[in-house]
Amino acid sequence: MTTPALAAADAMAITRRNLIKYLRVPNLIVFSTVQPVMFVLLFAYVFGGAIKGALPPRVHYIDFLMPGIVVQTVVFGSTQTGVGLAEDMTKGIIDRFRSLPMARSAVLAGRTISDTVRNLAVVVLMVLVGTLIGFRIHTGVLPALVALGVALGFGFAMSWISATIGLVLRDVETAQSASFVWIFPLVFASSVFVPLRTMPGWLQSFARANPITNVANAIRALTLGGATTRPLLYALAWLSAILVTFAPLATRQYRKVA
Repeated sequence: MTTPALAAADAMAITRRNLIKYLRVPNLIVFSTVQPVMFVLLFAYVFGGAIKGALPPRVHYIDFLMPGIVVQTVVFGSTQTGVGLAEDMTKGIIDRFRSLPMARSAVLAGRTISDTVRNLAVVVLMVLVGTLIGFRIHTGVLPALVALGVALGFGFAMSWISATIGLVLRDVETAQSASFVWIFPLVFASSVFVPLRTMPGWLQSFARANPITNVANAIRALTLGGATTRPLLYALAWLSAILVTFAPLATRQYRKVA
């Protein structure tokens, strides 16, 4: 019988395995770190001047942009969960895990946790780059840590959507393509890069209900200052709803294929 302690130990073992594998693939490291940094630099310098007039007084675009870029990064990073699971199924690694005396929950838990750790490393790097070009946190250490927790929690929740897709499709290229098909509209039709007031009216309605907008707004409130209760509650509500919905779906699908 698998106890919670043994299941947690198995999940940590899978987490270590995934992180070691990630560190041994230079292409993965370059892609997951260089792309977010490029987004920071390109949007800060290319769109900073054009967006400046749409921002509230005394708010610099880099301070507006960084919370959105953080959310975008953890969302894009979450797609690697489904891709990784699809790859493990293709290579027969999932079948090998089945033959081991380990908790079945360990594979999914270990995968989502390792992708959250990877997201943390990328976010820290991005914030350092953003700081070099002018990004500042205006609220203090504790709100900044809460903002980081919200971002990572949202990325963790989104990983379960990706896991469900990867387990259903069971093919690396198809899982990767399917993830970006629905993630791109959500990211770019949100307040990640621009204020909602700059969008057409019909798009603003969608963007306001967009979970990515709600999480980005919560992180902005925690780093720029202002009222935080409502944005934070909306972000936590979306995070919880996604997790409660897709963690059981991914678990059920994993039992079917494993």
